[in-house]
Amino acid sequence: MNASKFILKLQRTDADGFILIAVLWILGALSVLASIYAVYVINTASAFAAYDNHLKTEALVSAALELTAYRQQTAGSQARPPHGQFKFRLGEANVAVEFRSEAARIDLNKAPKELLAGLFVSLGASPDEANLYGDRIVGWRTPPSKGVDSETSAYQFANLGYQPRGAAFPHANELSLVRDLPAPLVERALPFVTVYSGRPQVNVLDARPEVIAALPGMTADLLNTFLAQRQAAPENADALLPLLKDAQQYVTAEAGKTFRVTARVAFDNGHSENADVVVLLFDDGDQPYAVLAWRDGFDQTIADNGL
Repeated sequence: MNASKFILKLQRTDADGFILIAVLWILGALSVLASIYAVYVINTASAFAAYDNHLKTEALVSAALELTAYRQQTAGSQARPPHGQFKFRLGEANVAVEFRSEAARIDLNKAPKELLAGLFVSLGASPDEANLYGDRIVGWRTPPSKGVDSETSAYQFANLGYQPRGAAFPHANELSLVRDLPAPLVERALPFVTVYSGRPQVNVLDARPEVIAALPGMTADLLNTFLAQRQAAPENADALLPLLKDAQQYVTAEAGKTFRVTARVAFDNGHSENADVVVLLFDDGDQPYAVLAWRDGFDQTIADNGL
């Protein structure tokens, strides 16, 4: 083999090796792109599936609200039950529904200071601390007076960066902004308060023990007696209300028109979601109810929540 042929063979070998490396590199890049695309397709499919489940949940919760409104309207405004529960199946899901009068909670915008302070005492605050917290809540919701307003000045002096609203609480979570209220105490109070009841009294036929314990003048013995009698005759207002003695001015036996509806949706595919909705019921008109608040998105699996 002469020199020119040897050099030509080396050149061909180098060229073939370069082409092989280039081909392998391209195949590797295509493999990476295919993997990325596969992940994208899987994520997109999962996102669409989750969105589809959420849309179905909204429709099922709306059905639960319609059924709740129907049950309440057929009972009539005078015989409207303060609470209840039912189940139904629609499509590929089971729905468990509970509804409860919002009057069973203490309204932050309407309750007197004594009732607000009583709630904090029932949650562990001292009477002096509870009275202070009650003053702060009333101060937050009270329109400022002309001239120098002591409540506004107190917020400015505390360098909180904001002033009291001077109007109704738009949401119960705003309680966390009220001056002097400890965050852990606010967290414990939230399940027992509302801004949707619209009345200064609480419905003791359906209120939780912590709310009944908040009534001024309530003692441990009186609370236990009342709860025992309520369990024995849960709807006998004529027998229950006199047990509260002087605290009767803070209570009512009426369910009202505002209800909190909790719907738990469990799909056959294992997906589940919860929704917590506050509705205002109408006795007449084209619409049976209006939604005042809607909270959902608690995605879980049946294995996670034991349903």
